[in-house]
Amino acid sequence: ALVLRARGRTPAATTARLTELQSRIRPHFLFNTLNSAIALVRAEPAKAEALLEDLSDLFRSALVEQGEAVTLAEEIQLARRYLAIEQVRFGDRLRVQWQLDPRTDAALLPPLLLQPLVENAVKHGVEPSTRGGKLRVLTELRGSRVVVRITNTLPETPPPKDAPPRGHGIALANVRARLALLHDVQGEFSAGVQDGLYQVRITLPAPPSSPTPPPNHTTARSA
Repeated sequence: ALVLRARGRTPAATTARLTELQSRIRPHFLFNTLNSAIALVRAEPAKAEALLEDLSDLFRSALVEQGEAVTLAEEIQLARRYLAIEQVRFGDRLRVQWQLDPRTDAALLPPLLLQPLVENAVKHGVEPSTRGGKLRVLTELRGSRVVVRITNTLPETPPPKDAPPRGHGIALANVRARLALLHDVQGEFSAGVQDGLYQVRITLPAPPSSPTPPPNHTTARSA
C-alpha cells in the first residue's frame, strides 16, 4: 500500500528526527530498580540477578542505535522485561494480562515505543492506588491493520485538574510524532478514558503476508 510521506523530508532528516524523539528510560526508574535489587541481593540473590539482567536489557535497548523500526514482537519482549521489574516493586498490587496475536509479531514500529506507554500505565494507574491496579496489553490483526491496546485501571482518587502532567502528555505526544514519522497516515494513535479504564490505542500497517486463519491468542497473567 502507498504510504503518504511528507514532501521534502529526506531519509537522513527522518532518521535524525527519530533519534531525537526516541524515548529514554527515566532516572527515577533506574534508582527504584537498583534499590529493589539491593534489598533482594542477600535474601533472594537469584531474583536480584534476574532483576538486574532485565534492567541491563532495557538500557541496552535505550542506548544502542536500533535504526528506524523494530518488530512488535521485540517491543513486546521489552515491555515484558520492564513489567517484570515493576512486578518486583509492586508485588500483588500490579496485575498484568497479555492477550497477544502472533500474526502481528512482524509489524514494524519505532523502537522503544511501548515501554514508555506501559511505564505511564504503572506510574499513573497503579502506583497512586492503594489497592494497586490492572494493566492489559492486547495485539490483534484486523484486516490490513494491526491494533495494539494498552489499558489500565484508574486510581481511586484522580489527580486534581490543575495538577502538572508529570511528563505524561509529553510521552504521548512523543509516541504520536514518532508513529507519524515512520508510517505517516497509516500510523494512528489515540489515548483517553473509556468504560472506566484508561486506554491507549495504536494502529499500524499489517506485516506483509500476514496469515489469515483464526488467531491463536496467547494470554498470560501475572499476579
